[in-house]
Amino acid sequence: MKKQYIIPIFVPHLGCPNDCIFCNQKSISGQKNEMTKEKADKIIKNYLKSMNKEDAQIEIAFFGGSFTAIPEEKQEELLQVAYQYVKNGDVESIRVSTRPDAISKPILRRLKKYGVKTIELGVQSANDYILKRINRGHTFADVKKASKMIRWNGFRLGHQMMVGLPESTRLDEINTAKQLIKLKPKMVRIYPTLVIKNTKLEKDYEEGTYKPLSIVQTVEICKDLVRMFADKNIDVIRVGLQTTDEISDPNNEKSEVVAGPFHPALRQLVESAMWYDAIVGKIKKLNVKVKEVEVTVNPIDANNVIGHKKENVLKLKDTYDVDLVLKQDKKVKQGKSKIEVTKTYTD
Repeated sequence: MKKQYIIPIFVPHLGCPNDCIFCNQKSISGQKNEMTKEKADKIIKNYLKSMNKEDAQIEIAFFGGSFTAIPEEKQEELLQVAYQYVKNGDVESIRVSTRPDAISKPILRRLKKYGVKTIELGVQSANDYILKRINRGHTFADVKKASKMIRWNGFRLGHQMMVGLPESTRLDEINTAKQLIKLKPKMVRIYPTLVIKNTKLEKDYEEGTYKPLSIVQTVEICKDLVRMFADKNIDVIRVGLQTTDEISDPNNEKSEVVAGPFHPALRQLVESAMWYDAIVGKIKKLNVKVKEVEVTVNPIDANNVIGHKKENVLKLKDTYDVDLVLKQDKKVKQGKSKIEVTKTYTD
């Protein structure tokens, strides 16, 4: 099976008709200057140099801003650069990220012409009140319309949603996931709301009208969302923002993050918490007082079973006085486990 690679090209804030209150795309992307065709070409060439193309499935991805809302001439310019690598076989396809209200039949025809296969929509929430509250500039009806057009025209559909938005509740976020599932995306990204410098949300935070989620709250809600999407075979391709110099711990000098549930390994925290719940759930079904449990998993899952900084091992011991022994077996399917009680308090 070929390894998947993405060559990211950030087009910060181009095309956005308004400013969402949480957004400073130049900070989020780490890109201060405008993207040009020359810069895009250089980025692609540099990435390709470090890749084993024979054993790779490579995709060029235009992130940031709203790609299909930027001037048509600029779209063509950047797509032409990317498409030449598709035509010569160095790259398999192109992906773009955009707004739900920037999708139309002519736009989709243009994207298909240049080898785009995947379109990700920034949804954020299914609640129209929250979308208005964050100055998103579109409704959930736009999301439904765009999603259907994308799928009907043969593209792979992706969605991006957020947790912890102003006035959003856990119920809102669960409902957003339910509504997205109905639209049948192939993939989803889940982002926590961070307070970024020079945004309206920063002012709200300083004035005390917005309180970000804690790391614990974020992990708890993301656990539920990941399970919901997984149950419907929808791939959760990211949980949390990519760490950069600008998007990092608020205590870092270069960080643009003022507050919020930033963690460099948020996805691991979420997946580790899910493993902990699964292990505890199985132990509770046993009619014995467990002293030691042996968990066998695929090597890929080993770190998440142990937990970030051995959190699951320590928590099991502290909460249930159970010792966790981990074994690895490639024959065990990823995401599955074998649990055996090796010692009880009656032994």
